[in-house]
Amino acid sequence: QVQLVESGGGVVQAGESLRLSCAASGRTFSSYAMTWLRQAPGKEREFIGFIRWSSGTTYYADSVKGRFTISRDNAKNTVYLQMNSLKPEDTAVYYCAARGSGSTEYAYWGQGTQVTVSS
Repeated sequence: QVQLVESGGGVVQAGESLRLSCAASGRTFSSYAMTWLRQAPGKEREFIGFIRWSSGTTYYADSVKGRFTISRDNAKNTVYLQMNSLKPEDTAVYYCAARGSGSTEYAYWGQGTQVTVSS
């Protein structure tokens, strides 16, 4: 059974940092792009960025570039989202998802983890 399990969400003050984890299991993800997305209340889901598992190449949305960093630990089969200088507008449910090489759709999703940034 393929699973993506996010963890690490919580409540922080503006300006603080938080690291989210996405533990992947049930298959090999070497040909996948592991993606982070978020959805704030009343808003559409927003792309944050991804990391290609095989190469470690990353890509970020302009809204988070310079503040957020995606990394992976091959030994732990885990992808991370390091979030620095958090702002109240970063408040959302954060999801990780896996997109296969050449695919435009996400094959697997995690359940999401809530991040709340207070001012």
